[in-house]
Amino acid sequence: MQIDRPDVVAEVTAVFTDYEEALVADEADRIVGFFAPGAVRFGIADQQVGLDEQLAWRRAQPPLPAGRRLKDTIVTAYGDDVAVVTTLFGYPGSDVLGRQSQTWVRLPEGWRIVTAHVSHPQ
Repeated sequence: MQIDRPDVVAEVTAVFTDYEEALVADEADRIVGFFAPGAVRFGIADQQVGLDEQLAWRRAQPPLPAGRRLKDTIVTAYGDDVAVVTTLFGYPGSDVLGRQSQTWVRLPEGWRIVTAHVSHPQ
């Protein structure tokens, strides 16, 4: 059941924005800091479970192409402690948009991603 919680939406929007800034800046340690221990991330051609796998994978990846843009980002709160973020993303020179979703949970240390999924049409 979705609960109208503009305060939660604002909080998660802020941490999601911080996450995106770290992603674009290719700051592996900072990116992984947004994930909960045991988080599962499914990427375009990869999968990580837990922070160690996520960090090793991030450190091995090249930076994202310049000019990443988001479109139709939606943050939906489900009570006080859970929110889902969905967005489309793209890069200059292509009209093809990828898809990204994250489930964020409020933990004692703050908002963390517990599941993430990234896909890109072929």
